[in-house]
Amino acid sequence: MRTGSPKLIAFLTVAIDLLGFGIVLPLLPLYGDHFLGDIPTAYHGAIIGALLSSFSFMQFLFAPGWGRLSDRIGRRPVLLIGLTGSVVFYLLFGYATYARSLLLLFAARIGAGIAGATIGTAQAVIADSTPPETRAKGMALIGVAFGVGFTFGPLIGSFFASDVPGSAMSAAPGFVAAGLSLIALFLAVLLLPETRPFGAEHRRRPWFDLEGWRLALGNRPVALPLLTFFFATIAFANFEGTLARFVKYELHYTFRQMGMVFAYIGVVLMLVQGLVVRRLVVRLGEPLMCVLGIGLMLTGLVVMGTTVVTNSLEFVETASATGEGHRHLAAGSLAVVLSTLAVAVSGFAFLTPSAQALISRRTSALRQGEVLGVSQAASAIARILGPLMGNLLYGSQAQPHPSWPFFGGGTLLALALVLALTMLADQSSRLDPPPK
Repeated sequence: MRTGSPKLIAFLTVAIDLLGFGIVLPLLPLYGDHFLGDIPTAYHGAIIGALLSSFSFMQFLFAPGWGRLSDRIGRRPVLLIGLTGSVVFYLLFGYATYARSLLLLFAARIGAGIAGATIGTAQAVIADSTPPETRAKGMALIGVAFGVGFTFGPLIGSFFASDVPGSAMSAAPGFVAAGLSLIALFLAVLLLPETRPFGAEHRRRPWFDLEGWRLALGNRPVALPLLTFFFATIAFANFEGTLARFVKYELHYTFRQMGMVFAYIGVVLMLVQGLVVRRLVVRLGEPLMCVLGIGLMLTGLVVMGTTVVTNSLEFVETASATGEGHRHLAAGSLAVVLSTLAVAVSGFAFLTPSAQALISRRTSALRQGEVLGVSQAASAIARILGPLMGNLLYGSQAQPHPSWPFFGGGTLLALALVLALTMLADQSSRLDPPPK
């Protein structure tokens, strides 16, 4: 078997797999809306939030176990298992859409969450292959992979969605996502080397074990960036989990236009992580990058929420070739929406690799998989709470409160900012050695 650079192969496999994730995610709330049928509208927000959160709930349950298993048996087999699961459950997503089954849709997202919980193991591959002083630059590669997925995935998915009222939702996005995960699986089988440092024995422990949580939360330099990232991720997931409904129902965008909005977010994420963060973090340091990132996120969400409340978004009517009218954002309002989205997403791009690098640098090399798995599990809890919070605040299509998710996220970001400032002022966050 030929092998390549571990960082490059991990990046490529994660990026291709996340293309499938990007195809499905923007459409998922609208698929949920489509399948709710006769369920009272008062429950729609909670059900859609649960559909989005089921993926992350499985990541919470499984990420530490996958990470601990990768510390014991190696990174490569765990990643191969995860990619295989992605293929299977994206196929189930396609079938669930074809069958118009909300129950199977939940099953597909639950399974995909179990399989996708191995992202922490991919981060461990990066950590294994990167010296501590450049760890944040290495972790930014995972952020770039997310950017690739969120740039091209929504564009691909939007071509399989119809804007004709009452038309069936296409099963193609699920099948295309499965095909992309299959490509990532073949790439990993052929090229991904093993990177785990086999320097010590790892005792067998139960799958659901709290020792990793005690290790992470009991060490102040690890706990501070972990909790900072946790609250900021709730805020971002709250915004992200309602964005498709906001764009579709409040901005009156078609599926194609919605795909462009999500692709725009992916481009911003990819460019900021790949070109800005990797250079800036070396000069400013991770704690300051966390503070700046949260400040940008807070600014973006509050400005957007205020704009919605003051009804500052203006629309124009245009006629199509068929004579039908279409409502679109006016140029000035479009600039406001795109700029505030860019500010918020850039903030998250600043925060993510910086917090993950801080967590990784303060963890023993032999416990990277476990602690980064805990970090992913904490992120998963945040992504459970965020969509639930956002969709409950947003309400139903009949009774929407589109500004509430923005202000709810802003409140949590204020708390995250306090933690980040504490981390910046805490000298131990820079000087404390990794635990043995």
